[in-house]
Amino acid sequence: MKIEIPRDCERLGAVQIYGLQKVYELDSGGYSGQHETSHTDVIRSIPSEALYERQKNMAIVVPVKNERLKLIEGVLVGIPHPCQIIVVSNSPRGPVDRFHIEKEAITNFCKFTNKKVLVVHQKDAAIAKAIELAGYGELLGDDGLVRSGKAEGMIMGTLLARWLDNKYIGFVDSDNYFPGAVHEYVQEYAAGFEMFDTDSTFVRISWNSKPKVMENALFFAKWGRSSVHSNRTLNLLLSHFSGYETEVVKTGNAGEHALTVDLALNIEYAAGYAVETHHYVNILESWGGIMEPKEGVNPREKVTICQLESRNPHLHESKGEEHVEDMIDASLSVIYNSPLCPELLKREIAEERAMRMKLDQPEGVAPVKVYSNLSNLNLDTFLEHCEAAFDSETEALSLV
Repeated sequence: MKIEIPRDCERLGAVQIYGLQKVYELDSGGYSGQHETSHTDVIRSIPSEALYERQKNMAIVVPVKNERLKLIEGVLVGIPHPCQIIVVSNSPRGPVDRFHIEKEAITNFCKFTNKKVLVVHQKDAAIAKAIELAGYGELLGDDGLVRSGKAEGMIMGTLLARWLDNKYIGFVDSDNYFPGAVHEYVQEYAAGFEMFDTDSTFVRISWNSKPKVMENALFFAKWGRSSVHSNRTLNLLLSHFSGYETEVVKTGNAGEHALTVDLALNIEYAAGYAVETHHYVNILESWGGIMEPKEGVNPREKVTICQLESRNPHLHESKGEEHVEDMIDASLSVIYNSPLCPELLKREIAEERAMRMKLDQPEGVAPVKVYSNLSNLNLDTFLEHCEAAFDSETEALSLV
């Protein structure tokens, strides 16, 4: 893969946020004995063998809930073979057992591909017990099982990736219509880790475009409505502390992202649609050098955020205007309620929200639920009971 080196970089404390990097060639071939960069030294050439080595230590988590089986299969088709796939399903078990149907389809897929897939239901009682015994009961609901939600499924996937001893973890939505796009995302994850080889690297994908049908023709929109709001507001937050206006953040709502497992275990997760934006905010809170570091966080440890622009268009299920508004509100909520957010930016967020929602006057933005970072969990206890859960071969947890 050939990728341009980053042009911009914003630094805040130990956090480095690199500007958007463009992909110039999806497959640049294998090792050729040549220098990794081109003669102009602005393009980084990453051999396919290097991507393969990174992917051998990478888990790809696919959260699922009531997706069409063909869609799920298409996503699995796109994930490169060396990766460990973890499917976390929260599909209903009755009256029709959707999860059982999904697992059968995935098992059949694995017979033909020999891929490594761990399938787990989000409401698996054995995993919930392991989480409870490890002291992370905040993830569990009143029924003693893991709460519903994408962020909750991501946390479960992160813990399972650690159990399987993966070094990197990536996330891919299960409603992506283009297997080729999924394949590109995972290749770019590996490329990001190859370019920025640290213990705390975060790779985030900016879609090249989102196709829409307008007046009987395809229109390739550059930015989604939610992304416009979250990117702009995160940039304003950065500008407040740097004193210089910036547009470096382009992936405030990046659902397609990957990070080192070490970093994934040391950041917080916000519930609902706020999870991706909260990662940015929490990293600035923990390593930005502005607030007192939280217990267990080394404020001098460098955290690198890499943003790559994909070449494939991104086409997924349309969930309507209400879904978009909920995403915007959730994303802005984590910025508004962060102790980093200055009063001037809070007022701007409230005023913009009042205009967007046609409110009589600006009002505060309610906070979303935030889960503490996973360093608060006794990892050894979780891993021990996770082994026991797997050995029990419960229906809701299987490696196929």
